[in-house]
Order: sequence, then structure tokens, then C-alpha cells
Amino acid sequence: MKSTMRLALVALAIALGGCATTNNPRDPLEGFNRTMFTFNDKVDQVALKPAAQAYRAVLPSFVQIGIGNFFSNLGDVWTGINNILQGKINDGVTDFGRFTINSTFGILGLIDLSSDAGIPKHKEDFGQTLGKWGVGPGPYIVLPLLGSSTLRDTAALPLDFKGDLWSYKDPTNVRNIGTGVRLLDARAAVLDASDLIEGAALDRYEFVRDAYLQRRESKINDGEAPRVKPEDSTAPGRNKDAGATPETPETDKPAGQPAAPAGKSSLLDGAVPSVAEANDAAESNVKVESVATVVVENETLVATTHHHAVPAN
Repeated sequence: MKSTMRLALVALAIALGGCATTNNPRDPLEGFNRTMFTFNDKVDQVALKPAAQAYRAVLPSFVQIGIGNFFSNLGDVWTGINNILQGKINDGVTDFGRFTINSTFGILGLIDLSSDAGIPKHKEDFGQTLGKWGVGPGPYIVLPLLGSSTLRDTAALPLDFKGDLWSYKDPTNVRNIGTGVRLLDARAAVLDASDLIEGAALDRYEFVRDAYLQRRESKINDGEAPRVKPEDSTAPGRNKDAGATPETPETDKPAGQPAAPAGKSSLLDGAVPSVAEANDAAESNVKVESVATVVVENETLVATTHHHAVPAN
């Protein structure tokens, strides 16, 4: 984990110091970012995606749900801490309550009794907390193995790693095996969504970048994103001349059921996705585009279905 973090920080320093700027003020490091995006995608296509497909084919769905619930439950503690740091005391207390209920009566979090009881699920990280405190995102950057980020979110990664309860699990071999299973579970949960993105996006890099930035802004504002400007009102990665698609509110996970990737049902039904749905599906892809994603999301990665690859707000 520490070596991956060092690699990410070195890549960030190289990107900030040596890349030419582009016309997009949010993405001045586009040349470097596209290279890293391609690298991460190759790692996914060669190693992670096939392993996730085998994982989904072999394990019964109830086992996958239990695994997702277990790691999602661990993430509630860090989410609660960040909610309190953001001044959302009630949400923080709720998060700690979820963790207590699921860890005891839910058999170490394997069963999500809190959602069955209608207790809302949140997902916060220290990058969102910095955003709440007024820290701007800085330039967009694609980190090797870790995927999409910003300067602010990258600076928050060390604390996010520290806030991951699983990172303290001993012995080390058990922790490493669990991290691998966690990653496969997160990737398997968004196989359909990532396949749709690959087939639908005109420019997958732009699609993922725009979706990530919009989604992060929405999460920092607790879903109350600023009014979209007319020139920015198209779905991420789509031609702006094609017209705008209105953004729709996000829906909460139904009680007692693991959430599929947000927007998954309408995407799979063949409907044109809204901006919100596209953002959620693309963020799922962002958060599992690399072999270290689950570590970043703290539940999860990325993040991220809950199940856990796409976190709830």
C-alpha cells in the first residue's frame, strides 16, 4: 500500500512539473493523464476484468453480497468521522449507529440490517471534507493504478488510507488476501456498467473525466450541484451539439437490497442515460479502472455498488 502511494505521489510530481497545458482549465495535464488512463485500462483488460468475470461466475450471488456488505460496513466508520468533520453531526452519528448494528446483529457486517431498517447509507472521504472546508479541486489527474483524482483528492489519500479499518488487519497475508477479494468484488459489481461505457462513449477518457469531476462536485455539495451552464449541459463525453440531457435526482438504495451501480437499470434497459446516471456509471468505471481502486474507496474503492463500488451520498 505504501509503495503504491509513493508511486502515485511521484507520478503527480512528474505530471505537475513536466506536462504541457491544454485548453481545458480543469485538465491542464491531459497528455500525461491520457497515457495513464490507457495504462490503467490495459491493466484492467488484461488482469482485473477477467478475474472479476471469473469471480462473478464462480461465487453465488449471496456470497458476493455478503462480501460487499462486509467491506461497506467497515467504510461507515471513516464516513462517520468525515461527516462530523464536515459539521454533519446527525449523519455521523447515523453512520456509527449503522456500523454498530451491522457489526453485531448483522454478523460482522455480512448482513446489512441497517438498510433493512431504513437507516440511510452515506459515503464520505477526506477529499470531500477538504472540499467542504473550501479547498478547490485543483487540476484533474489520472494516477497510475489508482485512477481518476484531483490535486485535492490526491492530497487526501494518505488520510483516506489511514481511515480504512481493513488496513489495520493482521496478519499481513490475511489483509492482502482480503484486499484482493475486495477489489474483485468491486470490479465484478460494475462489469455491465463499464461494458456499456466502453460501447457508448465517443471518447472514454473525456467521459470518465467529466463524470468524475461532476460527481465529486455533486457529492461535496451533498447532491445539490450548482446550476449547470448551457454549454456544459450534455452528458460527459458526448457531443455538446447533440443537446442537453436534464439531470435527475439520485435515488437511495432500497431497504434490504444491495444497490446496483447507480443508473444501472435504465442503462441496461436501453434508455438514454441522464447526466446523473452517466456520472454514477462512469464513476463506477473510474473507481475500478485499476488494481488499487478498492484501497482508495475505503469500502469498496471508488468508491464504490453497495454492494459497494458506487457509494451512496
